[in-house]
Amino acid sequence: MVTSFVILILGFAALVWSADRFVYGAAALAKNLGIPTLIIGLTVVAMGSSAPEMMVSASAALAGKTDTAVGNAVGSNITNILLVLGITALFRPLSVSSTTLKREMPLVLLVSIAAWYIFSDNYFSFFEGIALVIGFVVFIAGLILVSIRAKNEADDPFVSEACEDVPDNVTTKSALFWLVIGMILLPVSSHFLVGSAVDIAQYFGLSDLVIGLTIIAIGTSLPELAACIAGVLKKEDDLALGNIVGSNLFNILAVLPLAGIINPSIIDPSAANRDALIMIGATIALIAMSLSFRGSRRITRVEGGILLISFLVYQGYIFSQVA
Repeated sequence: MVTSFVILILGFAALVWSADRFVYGAAALAKNLGIPTLIIGLTVVAMGSSAPEMMVSASAALAGKTDTAVGNAVGSNITNILLVLGITALFRPLSVSSTTLKREMPLVLLVSIAAWYIFSDNYFSFFEGIALVIGFVVFIAGLILVSIRAKNEADDPFVSEACEDVPDNVTTKSALFWLVIGMILLPVSSHFLVGSAVDIAQYFGLSDLVIGLTIIAIGTSLPELAACIAGVLKKEDDLALGNIVGSNLFNILAVLPLAGIINPSIIDPSAANRDALIMIGATIALIAMSLSFRGSRRITRVEGGILLISFLVYQGYIFSQVA
């Protein structure tokens, strides 16, 4: 069991590092190929923090662990809002002024409700997975189109901060090197991570869904936590919040469908009856704390504390049900 824990920790570390290198190489290569910075910033860079979730969900689904893949996507969204945002707001209150984020937050709620509807019959089908992927393509296309056409978004803090994260002056050779390194290490690290997590779950009598909601979800949300804390320390509040909003959208529209497409199957009823509802509730709380159509809004330390306590209560409830 000690070996499984060591492999789990090393797997997380390798997963986060390889995801960062993959995004770095992909963004730099796209920049060298002449793709506009705005498009790279809103796609490759924005998707970067969800790369660990994508690889873990794919590995879990390939191993026949659909519940783990589902738990990873849903648990990551819950963790992003309650844990990551909660800790970030405790560091420093977050100001929200980006019109892009105000437009995307209701969409996060909409896709969260769609996920609950998919889970409601306790079966995740191939065609439901395809429908989510189509929604992802439409979302990305719409986001790019609106950002390009809207003149007033040239100064949108989230858009400008995302574009600043696109690497510059990187040679094509170096970009290809890091891209290949990321492509090799991402699936390898996710394979060992999922295998060790399953061993730990079986040892403690945890279900596939619970292991995805807890250990794996928290581990794969580490990039979001690091990005958010770094963002607020640099006073890039909208980029910090944008990492959470964007990651949650990608988790539902790009990560979750992998489970249904790769391994359509019956899923644990708790995904619909408990966890999807918690995800929806957390999203509503995020919207209530963030949106003010009369100007900018701040997520305070008190609100951050409430989110963090809610996460601890949720985790405690899950493990109490297992016991």
